[in-house]
Amino acid sequence: MKFMKLGSKPDTFQSDGNNARYVASELATDITVTVGDVKFYLHKFPLLSKSAYLQKLAASGNEENNDEIQISDIPGGPVAFEICAKFCYGMTVTLNAFNVVAARCAAEYLGMHETIEKGNLIYKIDVFLNSSIFHSWKDSIIVLQTTKSMLPLSEELKVVGLCIDAIATKACIDVSKVDWSYTYNRRKVPEENGNDLNCNGFRNRPVPKDWWVEDLCELEIDLYKRVIMNIKTKGILSHEVIGEALKAYSYRRLPGFSKGVIRSGDVIKYRSTVDAIVWLLPAEKGSVSCSFLLKLLKAAIIVDLGEMAQEQLVRRIGQQLEEASVNDLSIRAADGEDVVYDVDTVQKIVKEFLMQDQNAEFESEDNEVQEIRRPGILTDASKLMVAKLIDAYLAEIAKDPNLPLSKFVDLAELVSCISRPSHDGLYRAIDMYLKEHPGISKSERKRICKLMDCKKLSVDACMHAVQNERLPLRVVVQVLFFEQVRATASSGSSTPDLPRGLKDLNIGSHGSSRSAATHPEEDWDAVATAEELKALKGEIAALRMSNGIGGSERNGGDSRNSVDKVAISKMKGLLKSKRIFSKIWSSKGAQGENSGSDSSESLGSANPEEAKSTPSRNRRHSVS
Repeated sequence: MKFMKLGSKPDTFQSDGNNARYVASELATDITVTVGDVKFYLHKFPLLSKSAYLQKLAASGNEENNDEIQISDIPGGPVAFEICAKFCYGMTVTLNAFNVVAARCAAEYLGMHETIEKGNLIYKIDVFLNSSIFHSWKDSIIVLQTTKSMLPLSEELKVVGLCIDAIATKACIDVSKVDWSYTYNRRKVPEENGNDLNCNGFRNRPVPKDWWVEDLCELEIDLYKRVIMNIKTKGILSHEVIGEALKAYSYRRLPGFSKGVIRSGDVIKYRSTVDAIVWLLPAEKGSVSCSFLLKLLKAAIIVDLGEMAQEQLVRRIGQQLEEASVNDLSIRAADGEDVVYDVDTVQKIVKEFLMQDQNAEFESEDNEVQEIRRPGILTDASKLMVAKLIDAYLAEIAKDPNLPLSKFVDLAELVSCISRPSHDGLYRAIDMYLKEHPGISKSERKRICKLMDCKKLSVDACMHAVQNERLPLRVVVQVLFFEQVRATASSGSSTPDLPRGLKDLNIGSHGSSRSAATHPEEDWDAVATAEELKALKGEIAALRMSNGIGGSERNGGDSRNSVDKVAISKMKGLLKSKRIFSKIWSSKGAQGENSGSDSSESLGSANPEEAKSTPSRNRRHSVS
């Protein structure tokens, strides 16, 4: 039993150090309220006059124990009950963003309504929320965070909904009217380093449109999702700003997101966050970057988000694939697979990109399928960017020793419909694959080399190719021919047509343009040895000298055109000549198919910036 002085007015509760709270007075307490493990020694009159719940408990208790009340499930526990009890005693109650939700829910639990007494606690708290909390940007966010521990009552009392609407309304306000404190890249502000944030330099900074995105990153995903949905419903902010908000939240709340890994033990929570972000993505193209979409896709694959979400991301990525980089596309294969990269997913993305340019789409009407014609929407520039991107990606995945040739070829053939002026990138990828897979068969080597057009190789790439002992003989001969044509062609002239003999080499024909009996198909598909390369280059050099290239440069265009025709004619003869190739075939018997050294510098492993180098017959020439 506790006492208080008669006529005195208590101003706070005191503790005896044993989980007991009481009012310092000489008036004997007549009710004990136990909340959790804390006992409150109080007086019935102030409590029962404001709490309908306590009135009910006191009236229903038996006569022997009506002065002891057990409350085990009051929201906010002992702390929230103490706020309510202080209010009943007329003590000063301090409310703030951290305790107001708990106090409101506890007051609701205790039934402290206006019907019990005018100006009761529920009314006072509601006034405080509407006049203060919901007018403050940061207080609204703090209050919304605290509602999570008070569910479902905080939802029933509409505190959650009111907080969400207050936050969304402030986020959508005209930036010229934003005059409250907010967090926006504060670590980048020089004034953070010991200077006053209230100085004129900081205050005069223009308010960015996405000023609010970092503060909302404090919210858990379920509340964050509802806030963003409310913002989108208002239709005021642009889809780019909403996309920036989702990007900021992903980097903050998904550990390892930027590196395509999971650094959180809670996979279920990680999955729900990724799912919500995918679901919240604005429908407009370009609302988020392609790089961000690919990071989302990597995360979705890692947490096994589901086919529907992954297909949505693949479709979105395909619509803006030209923005991606090779690093973005480097999606790791699932654990347990032999290959390093998930090439199948990249193929799906490329197909989505190409589908944008289809000339027809279909609609069903009255159970009949009708074709609707429409022009392609892809620009030549975007196509060329994607072709170069895939060439570079092929060079990257070619380093995987377990990559099947079919995956490499299938992906390369997807973009073969895209015309590009140079095939250097494709040659670099092919060379890298040949280097990392020396054991492939002649037919496989022929198949992969047919992907590139030798006429579209630069001078430096040609010079690398004619010294590349990984290439089939037919490819080396073609490259040598076009190198000769380029050297003899007049400035600005187009590359002459491929002679029939070289065409037969390219398609594997057994036509009369060369002696099939003397030079079987398998010989053309075999890897060129060092001796063969030297012999071929020697014959080409002899052609150039015998045709007097130096003189042609002095005799004008007609003479140069004549030299071109002579060079082509002699090249045709070279292809048919048994005498010239006899030393090649004889050397093959001793050397074997893969006898050439593999020491040439691979374009696939080189820096993409092609360095210029002086050609030499006695050493390997790299354009990497």
